Amino acid sequence: MPTRPSLGPVWLVLLGVVSVQVGAGFAKSLFDAASPTTIVWLRLATSAVLLMLVARPALRGRSRSDWLVVVGFGAALGLMNWSIYQSFARIPLGLAVTIEFAGPLLLAVAGSRRRGDLVWIGLAALGVVLLGFERTSLDPVGVLFALLAGAAWAAYILLSARTGRRWPGLDGLAVASVVALALLTPLMAGYAGELTGHIVLVGALVGVLSSVIPYSAELVALRSLSPAVFGVLVSLDPAAAALAGWAVVGEVLSWVQWLAMACVVIASVGMTRSGRERLAV
Repeated sequence: MPTRPSLGPVWLVLLGVVSVQVGAGFAKSLFDAASPTTIVWLRLATSAVLLMLVARPALRGRSRSDWLVVVGFGAALGLMNWSIYQSFARIPLGLAVTIEFAGPLLLAVAGSRRRGDLVWIGLAALGVVLLGFERTSLDPVGVLFALLAGAAWAAYILLSARTGRRWPGLDGLAVASVVALALLTPLMAGYAGELTGHIVLVGALVGVLSSVIPYSAELVALRSLSPAVFGVLVSLDPAAAALAGWAVVGEVLSWVQWLAMACVVIASVGMTRSGRERLAV
């Protein structure tokens, strides 16, 4: 008889939200000593190795469709990680994740089937807008990277759900992590000298916090959680990123940012409650 996860899908997603943003804070603290590409590569290498050892995926007998889905998932995973770290290097964590959230938010709007859900989605959108008011001068390249990460994040949500239905356990995530690592490795050609012992150690910690824990939790959660509800639950990411930026990197929070966080927290709770019958908590 298959066993249920000890945490319901809502709590698994929330665990992933906290873990990934704390990991991002540690990653940004290294950007003076190593490039974002190096940190992302270490993050993906750590998750790929650990997940392959734990999952030991069975690769034989897989259909062409299974491989196409998992390769697409890996490509979205790699692009999402690389582009958001490029954004982190140019603009504050909370603001980068706020802009990135445009992808999941649009996915939530597209997937909603209830008028009442639009209230909560609108409140989450208000929080996103409020976070953007604090900065009048932004690095346009950082903004573009955040938007690219948002598009990849939306693709990741959809492909993660499909991968979870086709590949048992963590098999699909393990294979996708290897795909993402393989796609990013050519970009590391000019950064090999940055792989010192300290950078590798902290990069491995970032890999556990920002990849292994959140992606494993989300993959399990998305087997029973609709992409629309998931998209609003992760509206907590901007608030979590802003808090991580304050706690780990020393980025100061304003009252507008606190108000924006309240908006996305309330929206997440409201959307979750309204869609409770669609969840397997």
